[in-house]
Amino acid sequence: MPKISAEKLQLELAQNKVAPVYLLTGEDTYRKQEVINQLRGVLQPDEFNFHSEAADKANLGEVLAMANTAPVFSNMRLVVLTGIEKLRKEPKAALLRYVQDPLSTTTLVLTHNDAKKMKTEKALAEACTASGRVVDFAELKQAELTLWVKNKLAARGLTGDFDAVDLLCQSVGAELAALENEIEKLYLYTLSRENKKISKDDVLACIGFSKEENPFELANAILACNKNKAVKLIDKLLDDGEEPVAVLSKMTYPILKMARIKRMSEGGMSAGDIVHAAGLFPWESRLVSAARNFPSQRQFLSALNKIIDTDAGLKSGTISDPKIALKGILHTLFR
Repeated sequence: MPKISAEKLQLELAQNKVAPVYLLTGEDTYRKQEVINQLRGVLQPDEFNFHSEAADKANLGEVLAMANTAPVFSNMRLVVLTGIEKLRKEPKAALLRYVQDPLSTTTLVLTHNDAKKMKTEKALAEACTASGRVVDFAELKQAELTLWVKNKLAARGLTGDFDAVDLLCQSVGAELAALENEIEKLYLYTLSRENKKISKDDVLACIGFSKEENPFELANAILACNKNKAVKLIDKLLDDGEEPVAVLSKMTYPILKMARIKRMSEGGMSAGDIVHAAGLFPWESRLVSAARNFPSQRQFLSALNKIIDTDAGLKSGTISDPKIALKGILHTLFR
């Protein structure tokens, strides 16, 4: 059985097609747990025929003995071993031997959460490919994350306009459990109204901000090279009680993003390659065409040095006026 995509696995499980072994790789633990839940739904194991345990805390001999035992008053047994990247050499060798000849009445699910270590697990991956399914669950990026959010909104009877989905992805990132929690909040927020289209203001309200307090307003002003607006936002954030170190963090990320895009653009990379290499979301592709208006690499380096000095000064308490220090970074960047 070959290595398959997450989408094909979903289709197989929807058709009640189950393999004796699953190796779920990648760092997206949320979607892996979804697969385990689906398998429980398909196999319907009772408490005598289901076992789940973390690999580093398990007695692997007992777990494999359980996997090698016929189910009790049932057709199938489901055994889940999570975090197998933490197994040592000998237990991993025993696991490999089982995977090479698994019991047909047991479905064994293995999760591996370290993409770098997985590159050295060729024997295990090949054995799992031969006996069952190997499926990678890398963290969703760009268009995939947007589509995932839209599908989750649709499952709750909601739709989201471009700005709403944009803000939701920016504010939460690719942490799917947190995103699902925010979508549930949006569902409850709109429960009593007929209009089920989620707006940017709805998202801001549900994540704890008002229209006037968009958490990405400062970053957006910097990315737009709008120095005057960014300076005013620094004043507002600090006057409203925001910690100077937190404001510095909000400034640093967009500045580094601009520097990466500028360097790639000047290096002759295509727009599509830049979007991929810089890890941009689809709605950020406009930054590639805007790169010609970004500051020079020399200005970026000067601003970066100021960021390092300001960070050290804020944390050591040697900066007497954070406003001047933070605005100084912008003046250096956009001089």
